[in-house]
Amino acid sequence: MPDFWRNSGFHLLERDSSGRLRVTDDYLRAYYLRPEVHPVEESDDAERALHAALMAEPRRRVSQGELAALGDADARHNYEVVLRFRDRLLDAGTVEACYMGLFRGTVDTPPLFIAQMVHVILRNILEGCDDPLRLRAAELFFRDQKATIQEGHALLADLEAVEMHASGQRYGSLGKLIVEASGTLGKVDLDVLERANAALYWERESRHDTVISVTYGRPALDALAQVIALWIRHFVGLEVRVKPVRRIEEPRWGWHIGLDSEATAILNDLWAGTEVDHGRMQRILALFALEFAEPGSMRQDIAGRTVYLALSANEDGVVRMKPQNLLTNLPLHEA
Repeated sequence: MPDFWRNSGFHLLERDSSGRLRVTDDYLRAYYLRPEVHPVEESDDAERALHAALMAEPRRRVSQGELAALGDADARHNYEVVLRFRDRLLDAGTVEACYMGLFRGTVDTPPLFIAQMVHVILRNILEGCDDPLRLRAAELFFRDQKATIQEGHALLADLEAVEMHASGQRYGSLGKLIVEASGTLGKVDLDVLERANAALYWERESRHDTVISVTYGRPALDALAQVIALWIRHFVGLEVRVKPVRRIEEPRWGWHIGLDSEATAILNDLWAGTEVDHGRMQRILALFALEFAEPGSMRQDIAGRTVYLALSANEDGVVRMKPQNLLTNLPLHEA
């Protein structure tokens, strides 16, 4: 079976006995090779020495004196950010533990690093996956998407791919997605991934140039529901069933989780009985019903009830999923 997401860093990590990703020296070295901290022609001797020392001994402690010796203020700041993140990884021991720990207080880790953690964690979770639609749906967890309604379908394209088109680059060939990019209306030629052509993904999985439909009844939406269930099982160790639904039938449901900031705000308003105008309601792209296999794992006051999930686009048509919401807002039993 083809490998996928080779740029995630998965092959630089090791699995521990529980299947989580143990931090390795090579994984840390990959961060020292990032352009923000890799020496350039203008770098001074202190910066080059620090970089060489870290490449030789990735876990070594760096003193404030060593950082102060760096002549370039930007380089000094970048090292502080990367080393703070490195220390979080080392203190946590696994990428998963580091990720969960981020949301217990003030989040001071760059969004890029958070997205990279999600990327490699999902690569771990989906090891052995042979369903391209599931892999493409999983990209929503760590890559922003551009939403467009076309012929009754809610289509999602990779936001970076759309913006690259806006700057003059193009893609081909099957599907045409009309997007609003940089204030101008343009066409991006991208392949709409369905069951019939899903094999396209294997040769293009790192190009992010495929589109999926998250309209109710489409296979990509079912694939996204499956990824949500796997994500929860990996972190929490509980089996849940997640399925797409057309609407929430319960007038006073027990619990909900927004998969992004916009969805959270809309669901909160609906639950509170606040009127939500048609424009905002149209931003909801997908709804899911989540049920625990063991209701006793839930908060006692809502045990056995359905948890509803929603995915929305913001007013600019951008989908920024927050997968941490599935973990921090899950209604688990206090024990």
